[in-house]
Amino acid sequence: MSRGTKSADAFLDGLRRAYVRLGASQRGILLAVSGGADSTALLIGSARVASPLGLRLQVACLNHGLRPEAAFEVERVQQLAKEHGLAFHTRNLLLAGGAGFEARARAARYAALEAIRSQTRLDFVATAHTASDQAETLLMRLSRGTSSRGAASVLEQRGRILRPLLSFLRSDVEAFLAQLGVSFVRDPMNQDPKFLRSRIRREVVPALEGAAGEGSVRALARFARLQAEDAALLDGMAEEAYRRLLVGPACLDASGVRALLPPLQRRVLATLLAEAGVQPDCATLDRAMAALARGRSSPLARRTTLKTQGGLIRVAGSEPARAAHGFELKEGWNEDPVSGLRISLSEKPLSAPAGWWTQVETGCLPMFLRRRSPGDWVLGASGRRKLQDLLVDRRVQSELRDVIPVICDAKGEILWVVGVWPRRPTDQPQKGGRTGSDQRWYLCAESSTGGGGAWIETSL
Repeated sequence: MSRGTKSADAFLDGLRRAYVRLGASQRGILLAVSGGADSTALLIGSARVASPLGLRLQVACLNHGLRPEAAFEVERVQQLAKEHGLAFHTRNLLLAGGAGFEARARAARYAALEAIRSQTRLDFVATAHTASDQAETLLMRLSRGTSSRGAASVLEQRGRILRPLLSFLRSDVEAFLAQLGVSFVRDPMNQDPKFLRSRIRREVVPALEGAAGEGSVRALARFARLQAEDAALLDGMAEEAYRRLLVGPACLDASGVRALLPPLQRRVLATLLAEAGVQPDCATLDRAMAALARGRSSPLARRTTLKTQGGLIRVAGSEPARAAHGFELKEGWNEDPVSGLRISLSEKPLSAPAGWWTQVETGCLPMFLRRRSPGDWVLGASGRRKLQDLLVDRRVQSELRDVIPVICDAKGEILWVVGVWPRRPTDQPQKGGRTGSDQRWYLCAESSTGGGGAWIETSL
C-alpha cells in the first residue's frame, strides 16, 4: 500500500465515523454518484456501513448531456446501485457548453439532486468531494483572490449537503477500489485544460507535491477545514453585530461599525451591500472599508453610493424596497417588513415605550399602514401642508422617504408619519375636525430587532 493511502477497513471506519459526526445515523441519504472513483467509493463504502448505522440509502446519477458516453456511465451506476440493493434515480440536465459552464453545471446539479431528495423524502444528499478536491478548490480561489470565508473552500456539511469523504485523498479512494477490484469511469473533462480546476489538478498539485512532499495536499485541505471553523465563528459574530447595529432599512450605526475589529467590519459591510443589491466583491469592499475609515462617501457599483453621514452608514441610490399595498393595523404589534419597524396599536399607552409613540383620535376605523403617495398632505395647527414639503423641510434623505410608515384612518386622512410628524406626542391628539364619536388610540413604533426607530431620528 503506497504512502498516504488507507486499507479498505480503515477507509470504511473513517467513512463510518464521518457519518456519525455529521449526524446521519438512522437517516435517509441520497448518494450523488457519477461513476468516477470518488463517487463509486462513496456508493460501495456507504452500502457497507449502512446496516450498523441505520442508513437508508438511494442513488442518483445525472447526465449533463455533453458526452455521448455519459448515457453508458449512467447505466453502469444504475447497475452498481442494483447490485447493492439501492433504489436508483436519474435526470438529464441537457446543459450547453460555453462560458461559465462549471458554475452553471454545479447549480443545475445541486438543484436536480435537491429535487430528487425532496421527492424521495430523504434527509440528506451526500456528495463524494475529497480532501484533494478541497485543496484544488482552495488553490483556485486563492489564485483569484479570496477572503477567509472563500478559503474555507468545501464544507463538510452545508444545509442538507453532506461530504463524508473530505478526510480522504483521491489516492486513498483509488486504493480502496483497487483492493476491492472495482473499476471506475475516468471523465475526460477532468483532464480538459480549458478548465482551471483541470490545469491545477494536472500541473499545480504535482508541482506542489514535488516541491513540498505528498503531505502538502492534505495540509492544504486541513487549512481549508480550519478556515471553515474560523469563518463560521466570525460569520456568527458578524451576524449578531449586524442585527445589533441595524437602525433602519439598509442603515447601520456608523460609530458601532467603526468600533468593530476589521474582520467583523468587512463582514458587516458585505451584508449591508448585499442587502442593497450590491455585489460585495473584494474591490467594492475595499472602497467601503476606506470610506468608513475616512468618514466619507464612496461610489459603488450599479450607480449606488456608500454614505457615512449623520451617524449612519447607508447605501444610497438603490431602489428602496416598497410594499405593493398597505395593510390594516390590528390591535397589538404589527410587523412592517419594508421599514424594519413594528407598530403597536392599543387603547392604552405602553408603560415604557422603547421607540417613537403618539396618540391619535379618530372615529374612522380601521387604521392602515402604507407609504407616502403623490398629493399626500397633513393637517396641523397652521392648516394643511404637503407631506413632500414636510419631508424636505425635516431633511429626510430621499431614499428613505418611500420607506417611512404612514398611518392613516379609513378615510385616508394621515394620522401619523412615524418619527416625522407629529414630532412630539403633545402635538396630538389630531382630530381633523371630528368630534363626538372620536376614540383615542395609542401608537408606538420600534425596531423589530429591539429599541426605537433610531434610523428615522438619526436621519432627521
